[in-house]
Amino acid sequence: MLNARTFKLPDAPQWLEEFWLAAGRGELVLRHCRACDRLHHYPRGICPWCSSADLGWQACAGTGVVETFSIVRHGEPYALAYVRLDEGVSVLTNLIGCEPEELSIGQPVRVVFEPAEGRTDFAVPCFTPVERTVS
Repeated sequence: MLNARTFKLPDAPQWLEEFWLAAGRGELVLRHCRACDRLHHYPRGICPWCSSADLGWQACAGTGVVETFSIVRHGEPYALAYVRLDEGVSVLTNLIGCEPEELSIGQPVRVVFEPAEGRTDFAVPCFTPVERTVS
């Protein structure tokens, strides 16, 4: 089973704190440029599309599909993946809550939040496969 690892948060600028706090509340937010009305990830201080600094945060659904993934088998196995969110933005993330052989490209996933080491108000967004229902 691919389980969450211990996540140590990097030192980050003060404006990035809202990303971690939102995750701590169970909400995935993306950086939104007010000038060109585009979303981007990783969060940064200027828009990668138009170079504007007029940025905010926008909540997203937290669902998407696996674009690609790799199983890292050094120590306890874990999965790194690019997930294409329904909003069209790709995020680099961890896949958890499943067996490695259950993963596939194009697989629907949803966000789950794992505690961050050292900050009870922060969390780390990870993704897990959407449970399929048999009809």
